[in-house]
Parts: sequence; C-alpha cells; structure tokens
Amino acid sequence: MARPFQKRSPPVSVDPPLYRVLLHLPLHRHRSYIIPCLKPLCTLNMKYINDQRFTKETFTDFTVSEFENCQFENIDFSIYNLNNCRFFDCHFTQCNLSLVQLVGSSFRTIQFDECKLMGLRLEQCQEFGTALVFNRCNLNHSSFYKIKAKNAQFNHCSMVEVDFTSADLTGANFETCDLSNAQFDQTNLEKSDFRTALHFNINPSTNRLKKAQFSRENLIGLVQNLGIVITP
Repeated sequence: MARPFQKRSPPVSVDPPLYRVLLHLPLHRHRSYIIPCLKPLCTLNMKYINDQRFTKETFTDFTVSEFENCQFENIDFSIYNLNNCRFFDCHFTQCNLSLVQLVGSSFRTIQFDECKLMGLRLEQCQEFGTALVFNRCNLNHSSFYKIKAKNAQFNHCSMVEVDFTSADLTGANFETCDLSNAQFDQTNLEKSDFRTALHFNINPSTNRLKKAQFSRENLIGLVQNLGIVITP
C-alpha cells in the first residue's frame, strides 16, 4: 500500500541552516548525505483519483496515493514529499517540484511544461522514465543516475550540472538544452539527438554514442577531453 503525501520540514536532528545548505548543493557532490525522514502530515486513508484538474486553489492536503490522467497547474509541491505516490498519464504545468522526496514513487507517461524540477534524485523512484516530455523546464542539479529514460524529450530546458551517470537515454532528444557541466559517464546515448544542444561535454570513450546525432557547430563537445585545439 502506498503512503500519503507528507509535509516537508527540516528534520529535528539536523540544524535548519545546514539542512538547507545540503539540499542546495549539486547532487553529485553530496549524494552520500542522508537526510532523515520527514514528519507525515496525512493519515493512511488512501485514495485513487483520475481525470481531475488541480490548481493551487483547489489542491488541498487530502490523502492520495495514485493519480491517473490528472492535470496539475501552478502547484507548489516543494512543501511535500511524494514518497510511494504514483502518477500515470499526468500533465504538470508551471509547478514547483524542486527537492521533493521521491522514494518508491512512479511516473509514467508524464509531461512537464515550464516546471521547476531542481535538485531531484530521480534514482529514488521505483519507476521514472516511460514516455517523458519536458518543455521549458529547469532541471538544474537533478540526478538521473541509472535512470532508464528511453526516448525522453527535453525541449528548451536548463540542465546545468545534471548527473546522467549510467543512465539509459537511448533515443532521447535534447532540443536547445543547456547542458553546462552535465555529467555523462557510462551513459547510453545511442540514437539520441544533440544537434541543437548547448555546452555539453561528452567523452566518446566512456559513453555509448552509436547513431547519436550532432551538428558541426557543437562537435567540440565531443573532443574537449582529448586536448584538441579547434580554431575558427
């Protein structure tokens, strides 16, 4: 049985200022830190909801474990953790999910439009990666470590310092995405599209790139690790 939404608050055993500092560090630099469990808000009276539209005015602290075919608009999820919650065929628009806890949660066939998704540890999810679309989202400092996100669509997204280590991004599209300092290591990028991607640095010797697409303008992102100097 899935667990309900839980209100986020600084753990008693961690000094609040330190707690905030740890959460805002780039994830690959503090993955070993363990943040204690947050205090539950709701009871165990679980619900299933489908075909509903929620806004910040209508979304309340009810107990829900599974949403299907729902729309969420302009909702701040950062005050909750979403442990063990399930979202299927859902659409998020201008929502804030930055730093939410996702242990055991599931996201399947999801579209995010203009959402804040910073600092997420997606490897905590039970399932994350089936039919995902991100349009004009901020995913800075999030972690896709070992995530299987085949054919994911990233369109005009900020993905600064995102960790893609050991992820499977076969067929993914990075349309005009800023990948400054993003980590690609043992990542499957076969058939992925980087033709309009910006500021990436991918080592061909440590990543799988068969049939991946690049443009002449951004090929430098594949040779920076070789010490080659390219002049105009």
